[in-house]
Amino acid sequence: MKRFLPLLMVFATTNAVAQPADTSAAQHQLFQLEDVFQLEYASQPAVHPDGSYTVFVRNYMDIMSDRRLGNLWRVDHQGEMRPLTGGVANDHSPTWSPDGSVLAFVSNRTGSNQIHLYWTDTRDHAPMTRLTGSPSQLTWSPDGQWLAFTMFTPQQKSAPVKLPGKPKGANWAEPAIYIDKDNYRFDGAGYAADGYTQIYVIPASGGTPRQLTHDEFNHGGQLTWTGDSKHIIFSANRRDDAFHQPNNSELYQVSVTDGAIVQLTDRNGPDRSPQVSPDGKKLAWLGYDDGYMSYQLTHLYVMELDGKSSPKLLTADLDYAVTNVKWSADSKGVYYSFDREGKGVIAYQTLTGERRELTDAMGGLSYTRPYSGGTYDVSKHGDLVYTLAHPYRPADLMLQAGTATRQLTQLNEDALAHKTLGRVEEIWYDSQHGDYKIQGWIAYPPNFDPQQKYPLILEIHGGPHTAYAGSFAAEIQLMAANGYVVLYTNPRGSTSYGEKFAQEIHHNYPSKDYTDLMDGVDAVIAKGFIDEQRLYVTGGSGGGVLTAWTVSHTDRFAAAVVAKPVINWYSFVLTADSYNYFSKYWFPGKPWEHQEHYMKYSPISYVGQVKTPTMLLTGDADYRTPISETEQYYQALKLAGVKTAMVRVPDAPHGIANRPSNLMAKVAYILHWFNEHAEQNKPFANRSAGWRNRYCATNSCSNCS
Repeated sequence: MKRFLPLLMVFATTNAVAQPADTSAAQHQLFQLEDVFQLEYASQPAVHPDGSYTVFVRNYMDIMSDRRLGNLWRVDHQGEMRPLTGGVANDHSPTWSPDGSVLAFVSNRTGSNQIHLYWTDTRDHAPMTRLTGSPSQLTWSPDGQWLAFTMFTPQQKSAPVKLPGKPKGANWAEPAIYIDKDNYRFDGAGYAADGYTQIYVIPASGGTPRQLTHDEFNHGGQLTWTGDSKHIIFSANRRDDAFHQPNNSELYQVSVTDGAIVQLTDRNGPDRSPQVSPDGKKLAWLGYDDGYMSYQLTHLYVMELDGKSSPKLLTADLDYAVTNVKWSADSKGVYYSFDREGKGVIAYQTLTGERRELTDAMGGLSYTRPYSGGTYDVSKHGDLVYTLAHPYRPADLMLQAGTATRQLTQLNEDALAHKTLGRVEEIWYDSQHGDYKIQGWIAYPPNFDPQQKYPLILEIHGGPHTAYAGSFAAEIQLMAANGYVVLYTNPRGSTSYGEKFAQEIHHNYPSKDYTDLMDGVDAVIAKGFIDEQRLYVTGGSGGGVLTAWTVSHTDRFAAAVVAKPVINWYSFVLTADSYNYFSKYWFPGKPWEHQEHYMKYSPISYVGQVKTPTMLLTGDADYRTPISETEQYYQALKLAGVKTAMVRVPDAPHGIANRPSNLMAKVAYILHWFNEHAEQNKPFANRSAGWRNRYCATNSCSNCS
């Protein structure tokens, strides 16, 4: 509780935008910071082979460990739920044996991530491994005799230097760390250990895992078995120059008998996510021909496994990126999903090319901010179970059987049904550049009155090649609950509007995406209920870049919060974790070869134009947009005389909100900064007593006498 109290204290200073803080019943009906710990959401549905029920992960926020955890639940297709597992654990990746008698999953309930089995006849579950690493990509063989998985496998290397002369019992400094690997650290994982991700198999009845791949390459990603259960197909970049070709993976198959590897594809571009058809004759996968663009559409391919025909591109006419490929039970077609205009679409397509869209309501997995993306599973009979996108609830499960739909879960009614949430409205507005219509959403404060004037927050998504959707977002609702109108949009560069729209910012970022955002602000102001003296802007990652760019190109915002940004593209490429990818795909070449280009699009180049009070907020374990970027901007703003502050989130990676309390802290600090500057824009006598007391304690003026 000691670590929790400061967050509540911060919130106490941020709860008075529209009205003084109180403890009334009406106030408790608003969505508040501590409500984050009450949220749940469904993910990873796995339909039982007989199609009668679905197992899914019921994710929840554990207030004692400050972690998102999950247990496995089953829901029949009439909506009745019951738990399969329980306790304080993280159970995930459920996958059914071919006959449906056993469910395999991964869990840390024994103290480390292990493979567990659940038997449907006895309802018993138990661990079947004692692995030293974390397994992933669990996949059953078609005969039900084997489980395949991937796991990082350490490879011990001795330090090239050993210091002589250390006496027994002496307390010397920790030895120096020698690094010579290409990619040596990863966001969320830290500095890379020596070793590679390898493929393993283990008998379904238990026993000793057997390593199939041994070469010094990473063999991660989705696994699929051939129909005879004798080979496993996987994706990997096994090139000697893989570091310089980070996007050039191929498909391979490895023999379960002797580990022999055969290459199946060969082209310039990624090939990944293989899926063998139920009849064992065909292979589907995702990929594209690499044009070295910052964004390229992922397409669906199919080929005969006998190698007698060339691969067939099935989605050449689809201007959206494909994901989540699953075969129909009769092997005559495939299901897949894609995002279109902020909606998650599930489609079925025959091998002859006929496409049928089944739903556009999939999403809801990003409960913190309203990103698109969801998941689904399909029964042998073609019934869909998918995660539902909804503006007022995190993901639930929906069943679609033929033309009939049924919501199977309602996981948040106990937490949210009695809350007054901000209404969310979809808008489209004109861009001043080109013929584009830009999609966005407005979240209104609870009990919104169009006759009043409200402050506006422009909230900008990251990526930049991602997209917001009309989904529940805790951060947005918390801002709305504190009296703000919140605008969030998908400017050019966003996905789900076609390849050309996303590529508008290739080697050109930030640029006209900034004006798309400003056009959105103007469109909301034109509605007549925005106080133009109280405009605020914030965003994280790519949104942090655009926020920093915004305050250097306009002074119309009263305050800004720049979260986990890139400030200097030159230093970013030379400190970020995936530097070989960024320098190759986001820029025309290496920084020292194109210094002018790098600096032209770097917010640091325009810091002398910033007048807006700007707070920075970044995790100090962020290796994607390293905190050194934040520190550069903080010091530059200080030198420029701009009011600034820096919030460092201890031990947090790029995904700051991975821990619920960090999500709370992020929003609390944003609201604190905006509320502080909202008060500054009022006449002194009308400012809150708390603000006046803090001001007068550190200043001497006529107002304080």
